Amino acid sequence: MIRSIVGRSRHSRDRWRRARIGRTRRYERTVAIRITFRHTLLMAKAISVRLDDDAERALRILEATGLSRSAAIRSALLASAERVRKRSELAAEAAALEADEADRAEILSIASMMEAMRAAR
Repeated sequence: MIRSIVGRSRHSRDRWRRARIGRTRRYERTVAIRITFRHTLLMAKAISVRLDDDAERALRILEATGLSRSAAIRSALLASAERVRKRSELAAEAAALEADEADRAEILSIASMMEAMRAAR
C-alpha cells in the first residue's frame, strides 16, 4: 500500500517514515531469522578438538595446499575413515580365505609342487 505523504505536516511525515522503516526492519529481521533457521537445519554439528604438536603440523601441511581449516580437517577425517573401512574389509577377506578349506588345500598343493621344483634344481 503506497500512501501519499504530500500535504502532510513534517511531524506526520516523519512519524509515517519511522513506522514504515520499523515495518521494513521487522520484515528483514523475520526474513533473516527464517533464513538462518533454514540454513542451520542443513549445517553439520560443530565440534572442538585439541591438537597436539604432530596434529597441528599435519593440519598446517594440509592448509598449505589451499584448503581451509575446516575442509582440511574434514578431508583428513574422511580419508582416515576410508582407510579403516578398507583395512576391515581386507581383514574380513583374509579371514574368509583362511576359513576356506578347499583354498587352503590348493595353496598347500601348489607350495609342495614349487618346493619339489626347487629341490630338483
